[in-house]
Amino acid sequence: MKKLSLTLAASAMFAFSSGASAADLVAGKAAFQKFACASCHGADGKTSVMPSYPVLAGQHQDYLEHSLRAYKRGAAGAPATSNIRKNAVMGAMVAQLSTADIANIAGWLSSLPSPLAVRK
Repeated sequence: MKKLSLTLAASAMFAFSSGASAADLVAGKAAFQKFACASCHGADGKTSVMPSYPVLAGQHQDYLEHSLRAYKRGAAGAPATSNIRKNAVMGAMVAQLSTADIANIAGWLSSLPSPLAVRK
C-alpha cells in the first residue's frame, strides 16, 4: 500500500509539473481585452468577425499556448524548423505578449464555454 501511495504521489507531481501552466484567469481576461484580441475573435472568444478566424473559447490551454508561441517565433524570424506560424496580423499581436500574458490568455479562453464541447 505504501508503494502504491508513493507511486500515485509521484505521478501527481509529474502531471502537475508537466501539465499546462498555472494561469490567472482574471489577468487573462484583462490581457485579452488590453491587446484587442476581441477585435477579431469576439469579446467571448467564439464570435469571430470573419468565419475564417478560429473559435478560441473552450480550446485546450496547452494548444492555445503552443499556437501563440509559434506565432511569436514566426514574427521573430525563427527558422521554419522551429515550428513557427506565419501571419502578419497575429505576429504583430503576439509580439507584445509576455510569457505570463500567453499563459493567462490561454487559461482564460480555455475556461470559457463554447461550441467546441463534445455533445452526446
